[in-house]
Amino acid sequence: MCGMGDEDKIGRIRNVGIMAHIDAGKTTITERILYYTGKTHKIGNVDEGATEMDWMEQEKERGITITAAATTFSWLDHTINLIDTPGHVDFTVEVERSLRVLDGAIAVFCCVGGVEPQSETVWRQADRYKIPRIAFVNKMDRVGADYWNVIHEMRERLGANAVPVVIPIGSEEKFIGVVDLITRQAHYWDQDSEGAIFRTEDIPFEMIQDYEEHTIKLFEELAQVDEIAMERYLEGNRRLSPEETYAALRRATLANDIVPVLCGSGLRNIAVQPLIDAIVRYLPSPLDVPPIAGVEDSGGRKQTRKASDDQPFSALAFKIMTDPYAGKLTYFRIYSGTVQAGETLLNTTRNKRERVAKLLLMHANHREERTEMGAGSIAAAVGLRETRTGDTLCDQKHPIILEAINFPEPVISVAIEPRSKAEEEKLSIALAKLAEEDPTFKVHTDPNTGQLLISGMGELHLSIIIDRLPREFRVGANIGKQQVAYKETIMLSVTSEGRFVQQTGGRGQYGHVILRVEHSEEHGIFFENEASPNDVPREYVNAVRKGIMEGTGAGTLAGFPVVDLKVTLVGGSFHPVDSSELAFMVAASQALRSALEKGNPILLEPIMDVEVVTPEEYVGDVMSDLSGRRGRIGGMERRGDAVIVKALVPLEGMFGYITRLRSLTQGRANHTMQFVSYEPVPANVAEGIVGKVRGASFKPRMT
Repeated sequence: MCGMGDEDKIGRIRNVGIMAHIDAGKTTITERILYYTGKTHKIGNVDEGATEMDWMEQEKERGITITAAATTFSWLDHTINLIDTPGHVDFTVEVERSLRVLDGAIAVFCCVGGVEPQSETVWRQADRYKIPRIAFVNKMDRVGADYWNVIHEMRERLGANAVPVVIPIGSEEKFIGVVDLITRQAHYWDQDSEGAIFRTEDIPFEMIQDYEEHTIKLFEELAQVDEIAMERYLEGNRRLSPEETYAALRRATLANDIVPVLCGSGLRNIAVQPLIDAIVRYLPSPLDVPPIAGVEDSGGRKQTRKASDDQPFSALAFKIMTDPYAGKLTYFRIYSGTVQAGETLLNTTRNKRERVAKLLLMHANHREERTEMGAGSIAAAVGLRETRTGDTLCDQKHPIILEAINFPEPVISVAIEPRSKAEEEKLSIALAKLAEEDPTFKVHTDPNTGQLLISGMGELHLSIIIDRLPREFRVGANIGKQQVAYKETIMLSVTSEGRFVQQTGGRGQYGHVILRVEHSEEHGIFFENEASPNDVPREYVNAVRKGIMEGTGAGTLAGFPVVDLKVTLVGGSFHPVDSSELAFMVAASQALRSALEKGNPILLEPIMDVEVVTPEEYVGDVMSDLSGRRGRIGGMERRGDAVIVKALVPLEGMFGYITRLRSLTQGRANHTMQFVSYEPVPANVAEGIVGKVRGASFKPRMT
């Protein structure tokens, strides 16, 4: 049991992330938060490339967040660990791994764009982890600002019980402050102090009716989900005190029954402080979330760890970063116990011991060395050589394996080669380090052409990776044409046999397996063993599994990875002297290949969910162009003066789309797209792809 001092300290921690669609203003708001909390002494601006959190050169140049950056600051006697996540769909892995280790989130929405595609994606990610959220409607000073429409879209498109706790005073260029529904006060921000100073006055007379209406709605929403508020409502009371309202809202937010909504303008420094207050008031501490669950290293028995310094140490590594000075930095969330610099931990995921050479508290790419850190903290360590994203670190005497982080498969590839033989090793080392940092970036060799391929989540993702090679690793590369990351699967259920027999004079090799291979509706490769131990002894079953997994690396149709298979070991035979794990691995691989050839193999391609926002006069041209790219139009909806066209389009048809869209609409339209699923490629298209792959030639371009 932790002492009261320990519990009070952990109860004053908030581990939160900022998430949103690209260009909603997350980083701008984060910069204001750092300034108002005294973490920085100058407000950084995205447009000037002068932000603390977007520290990478590419982030400064492009004005976007690429990598999730962590920082720590204090507010109202609380410690807040904040992660600013990217908004672009190509970097959704940064959101995924951040949400895995956070307790709460701030969802930022543009008051003009409303609930945009990536807003929905990150909201669903937070739903999956059951993370309590507050919302901030940003850019209230922009033309077309509509606070109430964003709240309506949150309810309709996200299924969120969005409840405003402030209402804006004015909008667009007349936006000057907010009315707090809980304290019955109006707040106005001073621009000369860059928003650091604000004055509090009575509610403007013309807004009193609006205030009364929304205060009653707030109370009624609380009464539906909170017992104490319901009791007061049934007693005939129509209001709670500010303290009672804060407490009820906190309970409702932690239960994911309500999403409190605030508004302001990050760029004009209006109403950011109430957002920081809301982080402390409504979002959970490590004590407010269930104890982290895991399994014992040895037997698979379930275990939990409470958020306490007195519990055995447990942590999850969620990010790897290559630092030019410190080397490899491993970010991890401490769920229980404490860790000291110089301590040796157990990585239960890889069964390796790791020594924490240095313990760091991070502020973007700046660091503060610490001797010890405890439960609820987010830290970084130098010296963890074997640890990867998603690995569990724990006390050597109390092993536990926490649930890992799942990452999407890459959908786009390009061929890459060193500019000279001398740079071959440097390129290999650089790519390995980048793949270690980013679980959605893969490096592999094409089995048909022998080319080295790099794969990622989109054109921007790979563009950033390629750009980092000369900047950070001082190595150039020749880059081939972009390729879609196709997959293969089979449609028929087949039984096949693999037999590996080898006699070399001494002890031979013998392995024999019979497999039933069929298509799986679930994504992945699934293996089951139904063979009798008299046919295939248990000590060889794992070798069969390994041979199957290795065999799915390249299909028989065009050499693309194989997915969505259920493979069952149904029989086989062994030799008491000559059988070995290697023999059964080879036999399983042979049997799988035979099954893939006989099982009616087909190609699968990535399908993208595309949204185009265009002026009405170009709708026909946009829809016609999408149809020409094998797109399926899913519908249209109006947003202000624009029309949103929704479609599902094969990734193959979306290369270079932005240039074509600008041409069609005189530069007035924009689009977003994100991966949805893999679907079968039409036979006539598949024939051309297979023919092209089998006769592929590499024509590099210089970067």
